[in-house]
Amino acid sequence: MQQLMAAQPARRIRARALAALALAAVILGTAPLAVAQVNVSAPWVRGTVAPQRSTGAFMKIVSPSDAALVGAASPAAKQVEIHEMAMVNNVMRMRPIKELALPAGKEVELKPGGYHVMLMGIERQFKKGDVIPITLSIRGKDGTVQTVEVEAEVRELGAAAAPKPPMEHGRH
Repeated sequence: MQQLMAAQPARRIRARALAALALAAVILGTAPLAVAQVNVSAPWVRGTVAPQRSTGAFMKIVSPSDAALVGAASPAAKQVEIHEMAMVNNVMRMRPIKELALPAGKEVELKPGGYHVMLMGIERQFKKGDVIPITLSIRGKDGTVQTVEVEAEVRELGAAAAPKPPMEHGRH
């Protein structure tokens, strides 16, 4: 019994020493770290009408290092995919893509008529002012996947882009 009690302080000291070493490794940058923090701005989702079962989510993404958007999920949709829209033979076509490149330091805009996150199998109407949680999966060039939580506000059904600032009428 005395041996067991004597061993406990030694275990605590070893555990504290290991924790201190791990913290030092992180601070000094010698530990493997996840993808550098990706910045997501201006996220929004297009509103829907009652029978509609899908809609798009749009946002701007900047990664400090080369990365790729490789997936997305939301509790508000049964299926979520990254999509691209493009004109093919004068016909607008939409298709899922496996990943979207995020070049280091460059803003990639997901917008109507271009790349976007497609929310499918939605079970309720998305109304202006609702907030839809979306989890983005970003893969760094080292293969590490980071998730980024986004809260996207729902805009009116006819919304095509970010709201424009009010015009200044006082200078006419």
